[in-house]
Amino acid sequence: MTDSLDRLYQAVLAARGADPATSRTARLLRAGRGKMGKKLAEEAVEVVIDAMTPQGRGARSRPRPQAALIARQRALAPCGARMDNRAPRR
Repeated sequence: MTDSLDRLYQAVLAARGADPATSRTARLLRAGRGKMGKKLAEEAVEVVIDAMTPQGRGARSRPRPQAALIARQRALAPCGARMDNRAPRR
């Protein structure tokens, strides 16, 4: 799992320079912490809702927990924080 989290972290950092017209991550990074926090909260709520419904995740393109992890990493990466509990890179 650590390798997956590290790849996700690196992908988010790489998206800093991406074109916001083609990259959702770049668009969120440019929108600022407030927008990223809102997206993280939305994904977390949807994970809970999906866990409580018998039909599961429905027609979603990726499982909710994965979407929540991506949103969390988008919110943490600009601060240098990592999801794998390692200290921020300086």
